[in-house]
Amino acid sequence: MRESWRWFGPLDKISLPEIVQTGASGIVTALHEIPYGEVWPREVIAARSAQIAAVGGLQWAVVESLPVDERIKRGEGDLSQLFANYRQSMANLAACGIRTICYNFMPLLDWTRTRLDAPVAGGGTALRFDQTEMAIFEIFMLGREAAANTYSSDILAAASAQFEAMTKDDKDTLLASIMAGLPGAYDRYSLAELRRALDLYQGMDHAALRANHHRFLTEIIPTAAELGMRMCVHPDDPPRDILGLPRIVSTKADIAWLLDAVDESANGVTLCSGSLGAHPDNDVPQIARQFAHRINFAHLRNVSKEPDGSFQEAAHLAGDTDMVALIRILLDEEQRRKQAGSLDCDIVFRPDHGHELLSDIGRGTHPGYPLVGRMRGLAELRGVIHALSQKPLFHGQQG
Repeated sequence: MRESWRWFGPLDKISLPEIVQTGASGIVTALHEIPYGEVWPREVIAARSAQIAAVGGLQWAVVESLPVDERIKRGEGDLSQLFANYRQSMANLAACGIRTICYNFMPLLDWTRTRLDAPVAGGGTALRFDQTEMAIFEIFMLGREAAANTYSSDILAAASAQFEAMTKDDKDTLLASIMAGLPGAYDRYSLAELRRALDLYQGMDHAALRANHHRFLTEIIPTAAELGMRMCVHPDDPPRDILGLPRIVSTKADIAWLLDAVDESANGVTLCSGSLGAHPDNDVPQIARQFAHRINFAHLRNVSKEPDGSFQEAAHLAGDTDMVALIRILLDEEQRRKQAGSLDCDIVFRPDHGHELLSDIGRGTHPGYPLVGRMRGLAELRGVIHALSQKPLFHGQQG
């Protein structure tokens, strides 16, 4: 397995020389400065790739992400130019030797959390999704009255009481926490702007969104196959409907539908153990085993779930997912690919959503992407991979 690290480009407060010191060799990044729907110019891709390669032997290994324009997700109007632009960006990336693209099809929001600094045992902070706080945001701040039907009476009562005690600063912090998950963007919505953005999705249900995703696949996957590229959809985070928006990559059945919709090896999945692990019905190792042949990239992290649907980022080897079992499945898949004669059998992975620890505190890195916390996670994952990769030791009879 190949170690990689997400880097948010020149504005990232973690530098490339620091990433070299983590031991990772692959960089996972994107051209965040280019507006969604526009072509990524080949010369800009080449310049960013050269910038990365100039530091300690790093290599741009995965694009995360080449964003899918919201108009494509909504199936809105004439999309021919947007699809053409996406295909041209793919061709430009391939020409620069970058052939793996992680993308998502989550409407409007990417990962969603209600708190960015939940305390963890022993010190440090973690990302957290709290059902009560989400109910406060949807019902009492955003004014989405229909949301009340999606929460239990206990959650509604707790949300009402907690909202009454919130200050303006508390409300601003909750809004900022939820907006922090916008996909690779630096602009954030106000409540009024979010209401307007949600209005554009009025009437969108799971079937309609799935149809729009199928259209995207039929437009893009043949080009990926021609270019020798691998597309890998990221699961929904959290794996449930959010703000009345449908989510369609949340379960084993969702992944099966997506991979069957365009049955090409270029149409693959990003195995995000944290996103899938936040769903109470998902057995992440079993999902990995079933779809191992289509896993083109992996995000390895862990979450601890709570009975009411809340969850919090756990340490990489803690939480509800058996990370050792999961890594064993990925290593077995690499061996299968090797035996099948694949010239590119390594699965690129990165540690994801680390705790803020030690000198991370106050540094102002991208939420969920601190230096020390992710380096701890990478070291733990590296240890598991090393241990599982060793040949068994056989001891002779003692004389």
